[in-house]
Parts: sequence; structure tokens; C-alpha cells
Amino acid sequence: LDAEDHTTLDSMFAIHEELRKDFPQTGCVIQAYLFRTEADARRLAEAGSRVRLVKGAYKEPAEVAYQQKREIDKAYVRVLKTLMEGEGYPMIGSHDPRLISIAQELARKAGRKLDEYEFQMLYGIRSDEHLRLAAEGHRMRVYTAYGTDWYGYFMRRLAEKPANLLFFVRSTLTKG
Repeated sequence: LDAEDHTTLDSMFAIHEELRKDFPQTGCVIQAYLFRTEADARRLAEAGSRVRLVKGAYKEPAEVAYQQKREIDKAYVRVLKTLMEGEGYPMIGSHDPRLISIAQELARKAGRKLDEYEFQMLYGIRSDEHLRLAAEGHRMRVYTAYGTDWYGYFMRRLAEKPANLLFFVRSTLTKG
């Protein structure tokens, strides 16, 4: 289950909890930039859980979310450490080389095998990194929008965070 803006999280977590009763492999997404996420991660880091950690793409108010990249990155690492030390299955949603390296080190320190977590990235962004991680034996999941409304989805991602356009263009021009 995907995370949207902060106002939808309680209902998303309630649905997630209900779905897991019949479909225990149902996972959810948490966003590192929200102040509440560290507590959510502690609750979700249980056996059998599947949690995808992302930085967060929506513009959220300063009352509920970190606003600076440095703060968001620190929160991401704290939450990732909680997930790696937990009993669930962490899914690292990041294209950031530094965070990928930190994730690998946290997994090693937590004694995780390569099949006990995975990396997730968007199709077409840092494709060389997809291949490198897979070649090292890591689980690598590539996420892509599809269907008749793929363009609308793509444009909403850009509207939520215009800096994503620069990231996408830079990745395209550097072939990976």
C-alpha cells in the first residue's frame, strides 16, 4: 500500500493491518521525512512485515515533516536502521548512492542475508545501479508506471516535487 500525504496515513495503516490478516505478504510504504515515521517503523518492524522506505515526495507542512535534505537523509538512516534491526523485510526505495551504501552497511551489521531485504528504484533512473546491485546478488525491484494514465502519474510526481524533473533529466543524460 502506497503512502500519500500525511492525512491519509492512519487509514492506510488500518487497511494494511486488516489486509495482512488474510494476505500476510501485503506491504506498505513509509516516508522518512515525516516526524511520525520513526514510531511507525518501530511498530512495523515485526516478523513477516514488508516495509518500503522512501524519503517522501509530497510537499508537507513543517509541523509534520522535515524540510531540509540533510534532516530527511538523517531520518531516512534512523528509520532504515530500525527496519534492518527488526524482524521484517525492508525494501529500500532510494536512488541516492550514499543511502544505498549506508543500507548495505546497515544490512551487514544487522546480519541480514542478501535475500532478507531488497532495493527498489524507478525504471530509467540509475539503470547502471540496478544492474550493479543485481550483479552483487542483491534483490533489485524496478518500479514503473503503466497503463493508460502513466503520463498523468508521471506529471503528478513532477508537480509534487519539481526537483524530480532535474533528477530525471540528469539521470537520462548520464545514461543511468
